[in-house]
Amino acid sequence: MPPNPLKSLSSSDTNSMPPERPLKRHKSNSQTPTPSRVESPAESPAESPARDFDSRSPDTQDSGLDATLPAESETEAEKEYTSKYQLSEKGTYTSSIYVDAFDLALDTVLKEEVYLFDEEEQELFAKYRSLEYEAQHLYVRLFLRKTDAWFRIEKLSYPKDIADIEAACKTLQSEEVGFADMDDQISLEEGANLLSMEELKMIAKDAKLPGGNKAALISGLKKAATAQIGLRVGRGQLQLSFNNKGNYVNRSDHFLKQILKKTGPCIRLSPSITTLFNRVHLVFYRSTLWTEKSLTTVILSRTLKRNFPSYIVSRTSSIFPSRQHLLDFETAIKLQSTVDELLERPNTDALKQVRQIFEETYPIWQVLVLQESLYDQQADQDQLLERVYLRRFTAAWVYTRIIHKGLYVLGRFKEYSLEHTVLSELLEQKFFQSARRGDWYQRKALIEENYMYTLDPAERSKEVKQKKWRQTALATCEQGLQDPGTHIIFHYDLQKRLLKLESKLKVPKRDQHDFGHASLKKPSERTIFGTRVNTPELGRKTLWLDPEDGKSECSVEEMCLSNYRKEGWKGYHCEGGLVRTLFAYLFYDILFLYLPNVFETEFQTAPLDLFTDAFYPARASEINHRLVEIENGQAGRIVREVWEREKERETSVVGLNWSYDIEDLQEVVECFPRQGLAMVCKVLCQEYRHRGSGMPDLFLWRPAEEGVEGKGEVLFSEVKSENDRLSDTQRMWIHVLTSAGVTVELCAARERKEGVIEEEVEAI
Repeated sequence: MPPNPLKSLSSSDTNSMPPERPLKRHKSNSQTPTPSRVESPAESPAESPARDFDSRSPDTQDSGLDATLPAESETEAEKEYTSKYQLSEKGTYTSSIYVDAFDLALDTVLKEEVYLFDEEEQELFAKYRSLEYEAQHLYVRLFLRKTDAWFRIEKLSYPKDIADIEAACKTLQSEEVGFADMDDQISLEEGANLLSMEELKMIAKDAKLPGGNKAALISGLKKAATAQIGLRVGRGQLQLSFNNKGNYVNRSDHFLKQILKKTGPCIRLSPSITTLFNRVHLVFYRSTLWTEKSLTTVILSRTLKRNFPSYIVSRTSSIFPSRQHLLDFETAIKLQSTVDELLERPNTDALKQVRQIFEETYPIWQVLVLQESLYDQQADQDQLLERVYLRRFTAAWVYTRIIHKGLYVLGRFKEYSLEHTVLSELLEQKFFQSARRGDWYQRKALIEENYMYTLDPAERSKEVKQKKWRQTALATCEQGLQDPGTHIIFHYDLQKRLLKLESKLKVPKRDQHDFGHASLKKPSERTIFGTRVNTPELGRKTLWLDPEDGKSECSVEEMCLSNYRKEGWKGYHCEGGLVRTLFAYLFYDILFLYLPNVFETEFQTAPLDLFTDAFYPARASEINHRLVEIENGQAGRIVREVWEREKERETSVVGLNWSYDIEDLQEVVECFPRQGLAMVCKVLCQEYRHRGSGMPDLFLWRPAEEGVEGKGEVLFSEVKSENDRLSDTQRMWIHVLTSAGVTVELCAARERKEGVIEEEVEAI
C-alpha cells in the first residue's frame, strides 16, 4: 500500500444525518399506489442508499441507516424477538435488540480487524463489556440518539430494560468508567435548550429579558450573561455585584444554576468515546459516508422491519491496511460531511468556509495523488485490480471529492485561474473519482473559452489571446472525447462545444469534425395543453388542474399522464422507477451471486461493485444468459417467481419498489419489446451508476385489445414546461430507448390561453 503522509489529523463529530426524502407519487389506470420506498439510482449498497450524481451542486445524501427506529410499542416481530430474552429479578430484560446490534458490530470488527485499534482503545472496549446490562443499555440508547446532545436524566425512561435510571447514569459518569459527562460541563445555551418554553419564560422574567419565542429568549440570556458581567448601578455609580456571602457573582454562572435547578441532573455521552464507537461502526459497515445512525439498519433487520436478501458474506480484512489509514479516512469523510452540509445552504459565509477547507485540503491531496502514482508503478496486475475497489476507502478518494466540490466555490468566487489549474491536476490523475472526468473536461473547456484570455498576462491583443485560448479549449474537448475515462453521457456537450469553437476559429470545413455518425436519436414531440393553477416562480413547481375531474390540483407530469389515459394508456409518473424495479426482479439472483469482496455485511441491498465498471465483466456469463432468456420471452416468468418468493418479506433490493402491482408488471413485460427490454437491462448492468438517473418522467403501456393481433406497446414520455431543456443523461436515455425500438416522446406542457382555440393534444 502507498505510504500515508497524514499524521494524526483531528476529528470532529458534529455532523448529523439529513432528513429523509419525500416519497414520489405514482399513478396508474388501475390504482394509485404510494410507494413505500422509492430507491434512488445512485443508491450505494453498503450505505443503502447513498447518492452522488450532480457534480456541480451539493449532493443529497441519505445513508439509509437513519430510518426510523422501532417504536416503544412492539410489533409482532419485535415481540417474537424480545421473547427470547430473560427477565431479571427486577422485572427488566437482561439484553435487548439494541445492545445485541451494538455488540454485533463490535464483535465482528474486533474478530479480524483489531489491529486498527490501539491498546488504550481496546481497554475501553473491555470496559464497555464489563458494564452491567442496565448501564450498557443506557449507553447504547443514548448513542442511537444525537450523540453530542445533553439529556435531562429525569426525562429518560426505559422501564423494560433499566430499573434504576439514575444508577445507570452515575455508572456511565463515574471516574472509573468515564463514558458520559457530568452537567458541570454544560454551557448556558445547551442548558437553556433543555428547558421547556414555560420554564425558560420564568427565568427570562426574573432577569427581565424580552423575547417572544425560545430562540429569542435564549439569545437574550446569552447577551445578558456576557454584557458588562458582574456590573450593576448603585448610588449613581457602577458597582460589582456580590452575593450575601461577599462572593463575586458571575451572571453566566447565575443563569446556569437557575437552569439546572429546573432541569435536574443532566448527562451527555463523552465525545471521545462516541467517536471511537462510531469508528467501529464505520469499519463494520464499510461506509463511505459519515453517520451517527449506523445501528438502525441492524435493529430494523432484527425486528423484521427491514429484510435483506440472502447471500454469502465475505469480509475483506485488508480494506484499511493500518490504524493510521483508518484515522485519515475517518477525518476525510467527516470533512466531506461538513462540506456537504455547508453547500446545502450556499450563502457567502458557507462558501467561504468551504473555500478555507479546500485551501487546507489541496496540498494534502496533491501529496496523496503523487504517492498513489508511485504505488501504481510498482504494483503487480493483481494488486492493481484489487486497488480499484480499495481506493474508495482511502482518504485520497474522499479528498478528491472535496477538491471537486471546491471547484464549485472557486467558480462562485470567480477564481478562474486557480480553478483551471485544479481541473488540470484532476485530469492528470486517473486514480480517484474517474467517473467525473467528463464533467472536468466540460468545465475546463468552458473556462478556457470564456475567461482565461482575460487573465492571460501576455502583452498581446485581446483578439490574439482569445484565439489562443479558444484553440486550447478545442484541444480540451478533443482530449475529453478521446479519453476512455470520459463517459458517453458527456460526449454530446463536448461535441457541441467543439463544433461551436471550430466555427468561431473559422476552421476550414474540410478540417472540421463531423459527428453525424454519433448523433443522438431524437424523440417524437407532442404538446399537451392544460389549466395552470399557480403563477410560475423560480424554484417552485407549477400546479395544474387534473383533467380527469377538473377540480383537484396535480403536478405537470400527472396532468400530462391524465391526458395520455384518455388515449387508453396505463402508466406511472416514476422517472425510471418502474424500469429499475423490473431490473431488480429480472437480475435478482445475479445481483446476489457470490463473488469475493462485494458483500461485506449482511445488511446490503446490492453488491458493492454494482456502481463500478467491474460489475458486468465479473458476471458476464450469467448476465448474457439472462439477456437471452429475456429475448426469448421469459421475463414474465422470472418476475413472477421472484415476486412469489420475496413479496411477503418485501426484501430490500436496490431500485426495487414493492408497491408496483404484480399484474401491472406482468402486463409491462408483455408489452415491452423483448430485444428492447434486454438492451435496457444490459445498459444498466454495464453502467448502473451513470444510467440510474435521467429516464423519462412517464412510463406508459397499452395492452393489445382482445381479438387484435400484437403484443401491445410501451411509451416513455419526458415532460417539459417552458424554458426546460434536456440534460445529457436524459438525451442518452432517449437515444438508448429509441435505438432499442421503444417509442419516446418529448411532451411539451403548455397553459391553455383564454379565447384561443387549441387542440387538446397537438402532435408536432
